[in-house]
Amino acid sequence: MTERVNALPSAARNMRQRVTTRSWFIPLMMRLHFYIGVFVGPFLLIAALSGIFYALTPQLESYWYAEQLYHHSSGQPQTLQRQIAAAQAVAPTEAQLSAVRPSPAAGENTRVLFNVSGLTSGERLAVFVDPVTLQTHGALAVYGTSGVLPLRTWLDQLHRSLLLGELGRNYSELAASWLWVAALGGLILWGARKRAARRQRGVRALHRQLGVLLSLGLLFFSITGLTWSNWAGDNISVLRHQFGWATPSLSTALHGASHEAMDEHAEHRGHAMASGEMAPVADAAMYDRVLQRARIAGIDANKVEIRQPQGAGQAWSVSEIDRSWPTQVDAVAVDPHTMMVVDSVHFASFPLAAKLTRWGIDLHMGILFGLVNELVLVVFAAGLVAMVIMGYLMWWRNRPTRAAERAPRSPLMLLRRTPKGPLALILLATLLLGYSLPVLGASIVLFLLVDVLRYCWLRRRQAD
Repeated sequence: MTERVNALPSAARNMRQRVTTRSWFIPLMMRLHFYIGVFVGPFLLIAALSGIFYALTPQLESYWYAEQLYHHSSGQPQTLQRQIAAAQAVAPTEAQLSAVRPSPAAGENTRVLFNVSGLTSGERLAVFVDPVTLQTHGALAVYGTSGVLPLRTWLDQLHRSLLLGELGRNYSELAASWLWVAALGGLILWGARKRAARRQRGVRALHRQLGVLLSLGLLFFSITGLTWSNWAGDNISVLRHQFGWATPSLSTALHGASHEAMDEHAEHRGHAMASGEMAPVADAAMYDRVLQRARIAGIDANKVEIRQPQGAGQAWSVSEIDRSWPTQVDAVAVDPHTMMVVDSVHFASFPLAAKLTRWGIDLHMGILFGLVNELVLVVFAAGLVAMVIMGYLMWWRNRPTRAAERAPRSPLMLLRRTPKGPLALILLATLLLGYSLPVLGASIVLFLLVDVLRYCWLRRRQAD
């Protein structure tokens, strides 16, 4: 009898412990996962679909712009000076010569780049020149460091900002901010209900299984996508600088070279010079001389860009622009007076964090491993599309009817049942995340507000 009495408090304590751990955490995660699907799902869907099209654009561009990109001439390429002269003959009168990208391989045209008023920030006018015959093959606006053509530029802007400019960038930041939370939350729910999940069939089972398989890829896309974002991206840049993870950049100052942080997202943020800004007039013959000096200094990639000085007291620069594997992004600065290399950066000497950042960005863009990289991106993006659609299908099938409609447990109610220790950790983590990822923080407040208002509305209906 005594043993039975003593056993009761122990059983009660175990019961309270089980209630404490499973009555607030898992329901809270389920509620959060539900809200991500309902409210953030459409933005994830748009980002994934536009990402699929963006990943496949290299092949589309090669076909669509074949007339501008390629030629069928055979013979020895002529000097860059003569190629520039051919491009200048057809360029607009006010166009200012900015840079040259020599033909990287037989059959591919040279790009002579001009700053022209009327283009958007980050765009330049490229005149395509046959390096053998000097015949021009038209002109197109190209965007960013990658020099993407109009089709890919449009898809890039759609993927990044819904073609709404800076305001639209909040959509992609919202999607990237919540994607990692959805992936981790889904893994937690799968692990907590792993035994029950084995008995599930149909859409719910497929949703869980696909989520587990895609989780690492979704985390990768979320993290790399945040580095492009407006608010969170700035915070990430500050963090990288503080820890010494910034990527070194080339200094073109002729009086004392110094390395500064380079923006790996320059292809999405434009060049330092605005399209309408006037560049100093340079001797076109210098392009051949500077390229020759850069080759001696170790710039051996086929894909390079030669940029003339953007102002007085500046050096010329020759940069490798091949982001595929193996990465070739070395660069040198050349003094136009002495033809001496005054500064250089080499990818081999980058800090490990900077290399990982470079590779992560190029993987996200589908550049690093070519077609294989593109297909992997398509598979993961298509999987995310399927996840969102299945989530909405599950919600529709299990939505409450008018007769059975009842007030759900609000996250605030669930938090009231949370022990003080975990509750303090949740609040602290939420504040830190809200500060680091402002769009996520603002949306958390909105989610809670919507949930509380809906709860109050349903309770009022039931009272009536």
